[in-house]
Amino acid sequence: MENLPQLTVGRLFSSWQADVPALLVVVLLGGLYGWGVLRLRRRGESWPVARTVAFALFGLGTIVVATMSALAVYDRVLFWPAAVQNVLLDLIAPLGLALGDPLRLALRALPERAAARAQGALTGRVLRLLTFPLVSTALVLTTELTIYFTPYFETALADGWLHHLMYLQLLLAGSLFVLPVLTREEALPAWCTHPVRAALVFVDGIIDAVPGIVVMTHGTLIAGSWYLAHAPSWAPDVQHDQQLGGGAMVGIAELVAIPFLLAILVQWARTERAETVALDRRLDTELEHVRATPAEAAVDGPELVRPWWETENSEVAQRIRGQR
Repeated sequence: MENLPQLTVGRLFSSWQADVPALLVVVLLGGLYGWGVLRLRRRGESWPVARTVAFALFGLGTIVVATMSALAVYDRVLFWPAAVQNVLLDLIAPLGLALGDPLRLALRALPERAAARAQGALTGRVLRLLTFPLVSTALVLTTELTIYFTPYFETALADGWLHHLMYLQLLLAGSLFVLPVLTREEALPAWCTHPVRAALVFVDGIIDAVPGIVVMTHGTLIAGSWYLAHAPSWAPDVQHDQQLGGGAMVGIAELVAIPFLLAILVQWARTERAETVALDRRLDTELEHVRATPAEAAVDGPELVRPWWETENSEVAQRIRGQR
């Protein structure tokens, strides 16, 4: 490891290594997603191309970059590539996967019984607890702080399988927050409306910057004995390397909040538009019914009962009164 050539801009883009466990995860997730899309098409149903692209490039692509690019080649001799690698796995990759809306795709593509079981799992107590916004945010924060401020990280640098387990833990922790927030399925409590989700994303963006700030300002070296023993001659001072890593974590955490918030706002606008269209259709139906009913029939009778659209204050009644 100490014999690695100096990390230049060119090598940052050209240095790659195969990571079999990570590649298997990417192939598995990509295969399942592709199966779902193909199954819908065979039934004559469509699935947005943009969602497929987001899942493949932004989601799976980020996993590949984090585990097989120069970040993975140099993560055992420099701290900052490891820091960037980890924040990609618990922030960027989950966002890309969530933009593909795999939960909705699964429920639409699975056979009826399997879809019902999957829906039951989504609404089960355990998953509801883990995906509850405050709980999932705390899990992400706790995961990162545990990795950097316990022997976990340094041990993972020496143990390949533990290193891969750490990758998976970061990916799962991030997904528990992002996937339920962006999916169109009812995976969150009813009070988590789009305005609430936007507020949660804003707060989460602030919280996600905490580990980076702590790493950047921490006086004690993180995995210091490892990096002091394995740092190549061309590497920067280990303390400075740690500060670079913490700064990168803060920057990425704040940047990812922007597309995340935009995705919530777009989803919010689409939902409002769909609800407006549904309301207009309901109004049109009610108006047709009113016009087809003779006005005299509405007030005839021994008690002279007034029609409902003249007594109610609902939006439908007000629209009908305006049309008459």
